[in-house]
Amino acid sequence: MTAPAGAQRGSWAVLRALWPFLAPYRARIGVAAFALLVAAAATLVVPLAFRQMIDAGFVSGRLAADAGGHVDVWFLALFGVALVLALATALRYYSVSWLGERVSADLRRAVFGQVLRQDAHFFETLKTGEVLSRLNTDTTLIQTLVGTSVSLGLRNALLFVGALAMLVFTSPRLSSIIIGLLLLVVLPILFFGRRVRRLSRVSQDALADSGALADETLAAIRIVQAFVREPFEALRFGQSTESAFTSAIRRTRARAWLTALVIVLVFGAIVFVLWLGARAVAADQLSAGLLAQFVLYAVLLAGASGAIAEVYGDVQRAVGATERLLELLEAQPVIRSPDAPMPLPAQERGARLRFEAVRFCYPSRPGEPSLDALDFDVAPGETVALVGPSGAGKTTVFQLLLRMYDPQQGAIRLDGVDLRELDLAALRGTIGLVAQESVVFSADAMENIRYGRLDASDEEVIAAARTANAHEFIERLPNGYRTFLGERGVRLSGGQRQRIGIARAVLRDPALLLLDEATSALDAQSERAVQDALERVMRGRTTLVIAHRLSTVVGADRIIVLDHGRIVDIGTHDELVARGGLYAQLAAMQFESA
Repeated sequence: MTAPAGAQRGSWAVLRALWPFLAPYRARIGVAAFALLVAAAATLVVPLAFRQMIDAGFVSGRLAADAGGHVDVWFLALFGVALVLALATALRYYSVSWLGERVSADLRRAVFGQVLRQDAHFFETLKTGEVLSRLNTDTTLIQTLVGTSVSLGLRNALLFVGALAMLVFTSPRLSSIIIGLLLLVVLPILFFGRRVRRLSRVSQDALADSGALADETLAAIRIVQAFVREPFEALRFGQSTESAFTSAIRRTRARAWLTALVIVLVFGAIVFVLWLGARAVAADQLSAGLLAQFVLYAVLLAGASGAIAEVYGDVQRAVGATERLLELLEAQPVIRSPDAPMPLPAQERGARLRFEAVRFCYPSRPGEPSLDALDFDVAPGETVALVGPSGAGKTTVFQLLLRMYDPQQGAIRLDGVDLRELDLAALRGTIGLVAQESVVFSADAMENIRYGRLDASDEEVIAAARTANAHEFIERLPNGYRTFLGERGVRLSGGQRQRIGIARAVLRDPALLLLDEATSALDAQSERAVQDALERVMRGRTTLVIAHRLSTVVGADRIIVLDHGRIVDIGTHDELVARGGLYAQLAAMQFESA
C-alpha cells in the first residue's frame, strides 16, 4: 500500500473527494438546500414574533384590550411559522437521509469494484478483514456525515449567521461584545478538531485490526477447534477489542472536551451580555420586547455554536474514514492492461505457450528467485506436467500465466504475443483453472458451475457437470442443482467441491487449461472417474498440470522437472525414469510406497 491518500491534504480537501459521489444527485441536493433555507428562515422569524407580542400586546403585565386583535394575528403568524418549519424540516430530513444512504451505497460499490481490480501485491499487504472494515464501518461514518452531520452543520451555520445578523440589528452595542467574545471559541475548535481527526484515524485503524483478526480466526475455525485454541483466540480478540475501545475513548474524550469548552465559552459570553441588556432595560435604554428578541437570538446563536462544534467533531471523524476509503479508491494495481492492448490471436482448441528466460522473485523475497532462467515451449494441444519438490516454482508458473505477477526478466508469450501486451480480461478469459482446493460460493450448485461462463444455459451447465463426474451427486442433493451449498461449500465433501470446480472450468471451454493438483482431494474411485473426464477435456487442448502424485501425469506428452526454480530435466515418464535423475527418485519413493 502507498501512503495514506489524505495524509498531505486538509480536512476539506479530503471531503471534496466525495463530490463525484454527490454530483449525480444535484436535484436532490437542491431540494434539501431549499428546505434547509426555509427551515432556517422560519426559525429566525420566531424571535421577531415574540418581540411584537411582548411590546404590542402586554402592558404592565396584562393583555391590553385595544391590542388584542394585533396579538391574535401574531399568535396565528407564530403558528404558521411553526407549520412551515415542521414541513421544511421533514423535507430536509428525508432528502439528506436519502442522500446519505445513496452515497454510502455508491461508495461501497465503487470501493469494492476497485478492490476487485487490485493485484496480488495489494492483497499481500492488506488483510481481507481490513478491507471489510473500510467497506462497512467507514462508509457508515460517511453515511452519517452526508445524511445527518452536513445538514445539521449547514442548518446551524445559517442560524449562527442569521442570529448574529439579527443581534447586530437589534442592538449593535451588545452584539459587538458578543462577537468579540465568540472569537475566543475559534481557537479551541481548531486545536481539538485536529486532535479529533488524528484520534479518529487511529480509532478506525484499531477497529479494522480487530475485524481482520475476527475474520481470519473464523475462516480457520476448524483448525482453531482442532488445536483447542478457542481460549487463545478469544484472548487475542479481547486484547484487540480493548485496544480499539481505548482508542475510541481517547477520541470521545477529545470530542467531549471540545463540546464542553465551546458551550462554556459561548454561554458565558451570552450571560455576560444579557446582564448588560437587563441593566439597559432597567435604565429605559431598551424595551422589554427588544431584550426578549435579543435573548432568543442569543440562545439561537449559542445553540448553533454548540451544534457546530459537535458537527465539527463528526466531520473530523468522517475525514479519517474518508482517508482510509480514498486509499482503496486511489490504489492502482501494478498488474493491469496496457493502454493499447494487442488483439488476442484467433485460437482453436489449443494455444501455444513460450517461456523465454523467465526470472521472477516474489515482492516479499526480492533476493530469492522463485523462477530462474526458465525456458520452455508448449505446443498447441500438448499436455505438459510440472513436477518437483515443494518450492520448486510450479505454482509460480501458473501465477505468471494468469498475470497475477509479471516476471522481472524474460517474457511469457501466448501464441507469440507477450502476456503484458494483452488485455488482462481477455487473457484470463482464455484460461481455465482448477485449483488444488476449489472455491465454492454461497449459492446453489447451478450458479456455482455457471460462474465459469455466466451466459451458459442450464443444459450446458448440466453437460459440464456430467463431464466432471459431478452430475450424479448433485442430483442426489435435496433440491438437485438448486440446492444451496452453504458458505464455502460446507455441505459438500472435499471431493465434491473439487468436481464442482472442474465442471466450472469445463464450462468455460478454455484454450489453455491449468490443473493444479486437480484430483488431489478425491478418493481413488472418484479420482479415476474425474481423470477419465479430464482426459477427454484435455484432448486437443493445451494443458499444464501441476502434480505431486506422479501417477496422474504418467500419460502426459512431456514432463518438466523443476527444482529451485530451474528446469533440471524434460521428457516422458519412461525417459525420465530411465535417466535416473530427480524425477526417478520422486517416482521411486511414490510408487514403492504405493
